Amino acid sequence: MGLITTAVQALAGLLLPSASVFLLLLCNDREVLGPWVNRRWLNVVAVFIVAVLLLLSGILMATTLFPDLDVVTVTAYLAAGIVILAILAVGVLKWLQRRNPRAPAPVTVIDGPEKMSWRMPPLALLEPVTWSAGTKLGMLALRGYLVVGAILLIVKAVQLGGG
Repeated sequence: MGLITTAVQALAGLLLPSASVFLLLLCNDREVLGPWVNRRWLNVVAVFIVAVLLLLSGILMATTLFPDLDVVTVTAYLAAGIVILAILAVGVLKWLQRRNPRAPAPVTVIDGPEKMSWRMPPLALLEPVTWSAGTKLGMLALRGYLVVGAILLIVKAVQLGGG
């Protein structure tokens, strides 16, 4: 029973950051949420929360695979890695924005009673999502995280099954 519980916890820890990222993307889709999209400060808080989830998920995966690791040291290395990757991602995004400047999309502000009665259009009328370079980069990083995490969990399952 303990093995199953540990496996479920590790899998949940692996998938939670991914689910949070997709929820964040949905919360920023103006066509779906209209006037109820996230404000900038909410996005900053959400990105911080996702970074913490990634840190905790990394700690869980590392200590599940290698139980003798020092959690404090692993936490320091993972936190430093997340900060370095975030700085690199911001640099790449700034470079891509300078290389391919795009006109800002027009934003219609809806307040008052119109905001309270706003409804999402039917799914058939929604335009396909177009991802920015930053979103594409983030999805690529998330895919890599999921692949590495899944491989680590499979290695651990094989270790536990063999010994």
